[in-house]
Amino acid sequence: MPTHTRTRTHPRTHTELLHIPTPDGPADALAAFPTGGGRHPGVLMYPDGFGLRPVLREMAAELAGHGYYVLVPNLFHRHGPAPAIELPAHIGDDVRSELFGRIMPLITAHTRERALLDADAYLRFLTARPEVAPGPVAVTGYCIGGLQAVRTAAVHPDLVAALATFHAPVDADGPEAFGKLTAEAHFAHAATDLTPEALADLNRTLDAAGVIHTSEIYPDTVHGFTMSDTYAFDPAALRLHWTRLLALLTRTLPTT
Repeated sequence: MPTHTRTRTHPRTHTELLHIPTPDGPADALAAFPTGGGRHPGVLMYPDGFGLRPVLREMAAELAGHGYYVLVPNLFHRHGPAPAIELPAHIGDDVRSELFGRIMPLITAHTRERALLDADAYLRFLTARPEVAPGPVAVTGYCIGGLQAVRTAAVHPDLVAALATFHAPVDADGPEAFGKLTAEAHFAHAATDLTPEALADLNRTLDAAGVIHTSEIYPDTVHGFTMSDTYAFDPAALRLHWTRLLALLTRTLPTT
């Protein structure tokens, strides 16, 4: 049975700290969902490389306030509970290199095989929650979490109806992964991550794979633009992120 601690972070939502059974032991996770009972469409939200932390709690609560049950797992649960490494309250450009040096071995150890084992466990847990409505779910992710979101949607095409990634290496698994997608997708790229020419190539690949998608570079952004606790944060880009994400979810997983 999962264990949890309940807190309150948003006037219309609850959050819970949970433990998800996986083949490699329990994974700690955060769940956010509307108050007032009822069942809500499920969203699996993969964090960026810095992992599950207060800014992800805020983002999960914001999305839950729109009528969704949001599950945010600790990607690096095999190395201990989140945060996987000690983080400052604000991740400035001056500490970026040192923190990446510490987190990269964990990212490297999180192989595709481990990611898919976890995806199975996360989706099984999410869809079994009493607060989650029956039917398909959405998967979203940030940075390396966006790659995990693509992998999850590709291997669970009958379950994942919507896919959204933000400043993520979405094509790391190649066109083969795109060919397995049935979800409607939104891919948001940082201006420093992708050139217009590379964007055009990616979109041609998505078109050839038959993926229903929007894919765009968010203007004047750097990698990590959604994360308000980092040097990369861009408030206008975060607002655009919410506009695009909520529109996608409204089309694919409408709330009641």
